[in-house]
Amino acid sequence: MANPYAGEVAIVLDGRTHVAKLTLGTLAELEATLEVGSLMELVERFETRAFTTRDVLALVVAGLRGGGWQGSAADLRTVSIGGGPVEAARVAAELLARAFQLPEER
Repeated sequence: MANPYAGEVAIVLDGRTHVAKLTLGTLAELEATLEVGSLMELVERFETRAFTTRDVLALVVAGLRGGGWQGSAADLRTVSIGGGPVEAARVAAELLARAFQLPEER
């Protein structure tokens, strides 16, 4: 079960629920993977709905790895995500939002 107060988001892969969370380490990896100048640029993409599937995939992978998953982006190419691409985008946006919320805002 995901704990929103800890910044966690649930995502279902092949019928199995996983916990995703952006940690400082996964945020740093995310910046490097997406080659963004800052994470605020990525946040702005989601706020303006200008994000790409690459953004969604990178965020989901980073979140899953922050939750303890040992896979890679290549592993997600063959799994079924519960709710499909729309749910994956929602999870990605929720991960970003929770990573930058102060505890009293959750």
